[in-house]
Amino acid sequence: MLTLTYSPPLIAKRLELIKISRSTRSIVVCAAKGPRPRYPRVWKTRKRIGTVSKSANLVDCIMKLSNVKEEVYGALDSFIAWELEFPLVTVKKALKTLENQREWKRIIQVTKWMLSKGQGRTMGSYFTLLNALAEDGRLDEAEELWTKLFMDNLESTPRIFFDKMISIYHKRGMHEKMFEIFADMEELGVRPNVSIVSMIGNVFKELGMMDKYNKLKKKYPPPKWEYRYIKGKRVKIRAKHLEEPDVPDKDASKHGETNQTSNDMYEEAETSSDELDIEANYSSKDVIKHEETGHTSNEFYDKAETSSDELETEANYSSEDVSKHEEIVQTSNEFYEEAQTSTDEIKIEANASS
Repeated sequence: MLTLTYSPPLIAKRLELIKISRSTRSIVVCAAKGPRPRYPRVWKTRKRIGTVSKSANLVDCIMKLSNVKEEVYGALDSFIAWELEFPLVTVKKALKTLENQREWKRIIQVTKWMLSKGQGRTMGSYFTLLNALAEDGRLDEAEELWTKLFMDNLESTPRIFFDKMISIYHKRGMHEKMFEIFADMEELGVRPNVSIVSMIGNVFKELGMMDKYNKLKKKYPPPKWEYRYIKGKRVKIRAKHLEEPDVPDKDASKHGETNQTSNDMYEEAETSSDELDIEANYSSKDVIKHEETGHTSNEFYDKAETSSDELETEANYSSEDVSKHEEIVQTSNEFYEEAQTSTDEIKIEANASS
């Protein structure tokens, strides 16, 4: 029988050819050398619209409509008709935009429509609806929503809801309902914040209940520290109370006035000493004939410097005690007159010597 055998080097070369051919088949090379340019598919050519632009379109769509419920709900249904999932983020951003524009009726309509779809049933959405109802003057609906939330979440109602309801009743002068909500807070163990304590305390003052006011202040004293979030971190900061009097501002203004007067007096003394210096230099041109005049000018210059130093010290002392300001002004005037008289005498002596 005939057998065909290949030598070992030929087999190695054939394997190399097979490997090269496999690697070249996976790359499609065009005539201009290089990989073939890939074009986008048809279903990827449409640009994706972000939630910000979608929320802006939703707000523009709503603002053009009337206040009819069916018309608004129909427009909102048509807006989300082609969405695979409910655009919760878009609706939330639209509600935030409407809240900044203070469009309370539109907020009520959009929030009720969202809740009717079974979406966004969070405490934040209910608080937005409660705030919009209170701002729109629909107090009955706000109270109904509050009682429903309070009964459903008796021990887990956030403190912000208590604060909102107390502020609503405080603006309208409904003191009894304020006291009822505050009593509910104390029963549930919810600690009131500074705003709630101040509102309840002001009502106690108006009604003349000073005993209850003092008990309230003793039970809930103002906090010395408060926590704020700066760049996502919780930072402890010393609390600043708004009820402190503005006495330091008045003291600072008085202190600024006294400093200004002392600076004016010091500038006058410096100008007088500069004038004496110029005239002394002018009189010292003829040193042989006017040694006595130069000596007197130096004495007057020393006196002027000492007077300026005394004025500076007295001016600084006047910033501490405002009542002595008139005496300092009188002494500064006397020193200034002495400096003027000394300059006149130097002029006379210089003219006589010349």
